[in-house]
Amino acid sequence: MTFPHHIKIVEVGPRDGLQNETQILPASVKIDFINQLSETGLSVIETTSFVSPKWIPQLADATEVFQGIQKKPNVNYPVLVPNLKGLEAALEAGVKEIAVFTTPSEEFSKRNMNCTVTESLHQIAEVVNLAKKKRLRIRAYLSCVLGCPYEGKILPEKVGELGEILLRMGCYEISLGDTIGVGTPPKIKRLLEIVCRHVPLKYVAVHFHDTYGQALVNIYSALEFGVNVIDSSVSGLGGCPYAKGASGNVATEDVVHMLHGMGIDTGVDLKKLIAAGKFISKQLGRVPQSKVNMALGEMA
Repeated sequence: MTFPHHIKIVEVGPRDGLQNETQILPASVKIDFINQLSETGLSVIETTSFVSPKWIPQLADATEVFQGIQKKPNVNYPVLVPNLKGLEAALEAGVKEIAVFTTPSEEFSKRNMNCTVTESLHQIAEVVNLAKKKRLRIRAYLSCVLGCPYEGKILPEKVGELGEILLRMGCYEISLGDTIGVGTPPKIKRLLEIVCRHVPLKYVAVHFHDTYGQALVNIYSALEFGVNVIDSSVSGLGGCPYAKGASGNVATEDVVHMLHGMGIDTGVDLKKLIAAGKFISKQLGRVPQSKVNMALGEMA
């Protein structure tokens, strides 16, 4: 079996992680947290989201946080934007890269974005057009690619078709999100086979949640397929809002430990990553949700 020699880790803890935590942390803590992550060797750290504080009060300080962090020249700091208003605020803050999002699930789109999938694509097109004029890099997320809490199973063909639309719009990477963590290795391989009929593999990333403890084996399956971009969240930040008490994002420490054990380079210093995970967990008043952090934290 031949695996990729290098994997790009997209750290989503400061945004996707913290927005799903019930506790609202001060901007100063978030800035310190992101600065620590910048010292680990991570090349991409998703920093925040420019969304209405009415919907996500945890990230109401987006401008303060983005402008307050120490930006390293070899690190990208994308932010999530839901619409033109969010993009305009991000541009005022000095953002250089954004992420947009939609889903193949009509019901999920209506309940979480107050619009149909087609309407969400129109909004994304508006955002992308302005972002390209401003020379921003644009990444895309697809949520619920393997299952939806409202609709159940999702057809992989829908995922592939949406991915192709987003790629043609100008998104440089399509991140496939198993939002409720229902994926298993055979489902992952089938999804990737069909998606890659629409989107070349080099543009595909995976974003697996660990709700049922399957994230690492699913990542392994994606690696077998040749995927070389993985989204993860330090200390497993961000519970799953659709499964009470369940974990959400796969922990970056666990992903990096597995990759290094496979002889795959990430450029990430695991000890520094563990320290950042311990820091943010302490701020949230809990133990780290990463197995590796709990096992090696005292030695880091």
